[in-house]
Amino acid sequence: MIMKKKNSQYGSWLSPLSAKLVTSASLKLSEIVIDGDDIYWLECRANEGGRYVIVKKNKNGKLLDVSSSSFNVRNSVHEYGGGSYDVKDGVVYFCNWDDQRIYKALPNKSPIPITSVSQKNYKDRYADLRISNDSKWIICVRERHQNNREPENQLVAISTDGVSEINVISKGYDFYSSPRLNNRDEQICWLSWNHPNMPWDGCELWSGIFDSKNGRIIQPNKITGDQDISIVQPEWSPKGELFFISDESGWWNLTKWTGFSTVNIISEKLDHGGPSWQFGFKTFCFNDQNEIILSEKGLLNGSVRKFESTGKFLNKITIPHNSISYIVNYNYSVIYVGSSPNSLPEISKFSLIDSQIETIKSSNEIQLHEEDISYPKKIKFPTTNNEESYAFYYAPKNSKYQPIKSEKPPLLVISHGGPTSSTSTDLNLSIQYWTTRGFSVVDVDYRGSTGYGKKYRNSLKGNWGIFDTDDCVSVVKYLSKKSLIDINKVAIKGGSAGGYTTINALTFHDVFAVGASYYGIADLSVFINDTHKFESKYLDSLIGPYPEKKQEYYDRSAINFTERLSCPMIILQGTEDKIVPPSQAEIMAKALREKKIPFTLMMFKGEQHGFRDSKNIIASLEAELYFYSKVMKFIPSGEIKPIVIENSDFL
Repeated sequence: MIMKKKNSQYGSWLSPLSAKLVTSASLKLSEIVIDGDDIYWLECRANEGGRYVIVKKNKNGKLLDVSSSSFNVRNSVHEYGGGSYDVKDGVVYFCNWDDQRIYKALPNKSPIPITSVSQKNYKDRYADLRISNDSKWIICVRERHQNNREPENQLVAISTDGVSEINVISKGYDFYSSPRLNNRDEQICWLSWNHPNMPWDGCELWSGIFDSKNGRIIQPNKITGDQDISIVQPEWSPKGELFFISDESGWWNLTKWTGFSTVNIISEKLDHGGPSWQFGFKTFCFNDQNEIILSEKGLLNGSVRKFESTGKFLNKITIPHNSISYIVNYNYSVIYVGSSPNSLPEISKFSLIDSQIETIKSSNEIQLHEEDISYPKKIKFPTTNNEESYAFYYAPKNSKYQPIKSEKPPLLVISHGGPTSSTSTDLNLSIQYWTTRGFSVVDVDYRGSTGYGKKYRNSLKGNWGIFDTDDCVSVVKYLSKKSLIDINKVAIKGGSAGGYTTINALTFHDVFAVGASYYGIADLSVFINDTHKFESKYLDSLIGPYPEKKQEYYDRSAINFTERLSCPMIILQGTEDKIVPPSQAEIMAKALREKKIPFTLMMFKGEQHGFRDSKNIIASLEAELYFYSKVMKFIPSGEIKPIVIENSDFL
């Protein structure tokens, strides 16, 4: 029986997705570790306040929580963390959020700390943990926070007995990452870089002899890297060869160190890696035959490709996941976190023998009907400076509704964070939340985004606050020319750097009716003095050094041009955000209040950069919908708690 669709105004369609259902899908899966036959991973659980939990699937197929409710397995090195645990022979070593100490958990015993408590004059944090094969050492990054000084980053070797002194094995650079031992504990490699670089701008790859008896590095040697060569994911093969991903060719391609020189063993116009915002991300691994297993992202499907260690292609297998991360080798299979445009993230096991796929853990059991899923369409559109940019367009879709014939849909423009990052085409219920209500959505990979080669990524240098904003405006004009949207009902949203783009778009352009800024930047000159070490010099490349480029900082800060602002705005901010401090939200709200522009400021107590608590995620999404409905004049379906809108008389 064919159900007759209801005619209803765009934005008012009854969605199968409530904010609560969207939030229930906020189980984030990451950091897969293999120990013998056991599979470990991290789960970030929104329903537990965003707590990170180590979960294990043993050889009998039983799933159990390894870390108890009294621990939150997360570190805050670089504020973004990552590489928060490792396992060897059933013994788990992990970082705990509350005190940032490393704990040792023996099977069936309570964890014990093996690093000291923070002292009066300093606080230590640890990340990117790797256990030596003899289980004597934890090799990791230490970030020491000292009073009235910039934090100091080092590589350290920590005795697993928790008794010996911590050895500093490399220091002198502003940042370190990716310490990796070969399988005999004879050699070690790592990455390092200095201000003002970010790791995707340029860094150095080092190696040395590891003295496993004393936990020291002998004969450190710089292999490759420079101010403008980015390297990610150095890995030792089972045979002791060193592989890594380098962008020296113009693309992040797999490269090998021969002992004398570097060889680009897979050369193609495709990025094999991405920006290192967090520690521990993996896009390739080795099987037991010393062959390379490389994941490849696609629009609707992805693939697993197999190469000899020389780079000789062996085979390619298409898989139903278009996005693959944290890939590791496991008994003639690979384990990874995978997702697709019609499936939420899950931990999957893919057999390299018969290509069978097994789901180990799903992030959510929600099943969105196929007829309600809006699939991404990749678009390339003209933008300023006679250049082109990219985005993914999602049309409104709901199996039970059709629009009123005379109407065109409202558009929600999404500007991703970073800005050196990218959007994704895997199923995002936060996007489907809007499309099932009758919104069009366009997710913009503005100039500067990753995944399109080094030239495109670097095009934002010196142009942040201009090109990103221009691209968000240009895509609206492109979609309007195609008659796909109502040009008078366009919203824009973004978080972090995307929030900055949102605020600038609302201030310096007149194509948007409303916007939502999640922990966005309003005043760059205040931001550079308030933010953390990792990003404290990031703007040197994105805009220019300060104060030499003081005028550019002024010109690209919306707070200085509030006379041009007329769009209503909802501002959402965590009170404990160390990356974009709450002061940024407060100064923007003050300006909107004084100009008598309708706005809402929502401060979420205890939240950091990116909301993790389910009740806050629900509240922010519903508030955003309510705010848009008042500006665009539609009645949202379902029960939504009203919010206070200041200056609402001017709507």
